[in-house]
Amino acid sequence: MELENIVFDALDPRLLGMFWQDLLGCTQLSDSAEGFETRLGVASGPTLDLCFQPVGHPPAEHQRLRLRLNGGSIPERVMTTALDLGASHPVNGQSIEPGLDLSDPQGNAFSINEGSPDQHTSGAVAAITIESASPARDVEFWAWLSGWDQVKSETSPTLLHPSGRGPRMEFIKQRSPKTASKNRIHLDVRLSRGDDPDRVAADITTRGGVEIHPDWGTLPWRVYQDPSGNEFCVLPAHSRSND
Repeated sequence: MELENIVFDALDPRLLGMFWQDLLGCTQLSDSAEGFETRLGVASGPTLDLCFQPVGHPPAEHQRLRLRLNGGSIPERVMTTALDLGASHPVNGQSIEPGLDLSDPQGNAFSINEGSPDQHTSGAVAAITIESASPARDVEFWAWLSGWDQVKSETSPTLLHPSGRGPRMEFIKQRSPKTASKNRIHLDVRLSRGDDPDRVAADITTRGGVEIHPDWGTLPWRVYQDPSGNEFCVLPAHSRSND
């Protein structure tokens, strides 16, 4: 299995997708009624697709997954670019992460590092932060699920792609317990060829996750929650024609 997508619920997928594509320098993959997709690549590192799927109502769940961007040595220029694209300062004015805190045109909070000495290895996104009831537990779960490696961090349990490049996945203590509402941003993992979906489902359950069956119609993937209740999808393995 491998981590493949960062998925945003979007009232206007194209508007939100173009914002993030322009801000991060991604490569557009698709723009249709099913949503907008763009690709974030890191040289010699992971490839992550940002997917913006249409929803009919604003997200209700407290935001539990956020992106922290690299500002490099000139964060003011990056912030100006974000503001020009439609970002704004969070309405509540409270700090979310160290650095420069903003929100995208749909109100999704993100931050920009004031200093990014590792930008040449991590790329445009420094970290994906995930709120967790037990960061030490959930980092183990996601290490197994994503295939990423645990690395030393002075701030929070952290994962990094085996290449040593790309964004980190950081697990921070949740501000409040997960509610019944679906997360506005979630991750997708892709099965490798030869993986047994039922065995993977059983292993997820054994490790503290749970399969859920939302009323979203017939889907080609399966939907789960991690041990802290954060949703994620497990996508079927690519066929050879898609390689």
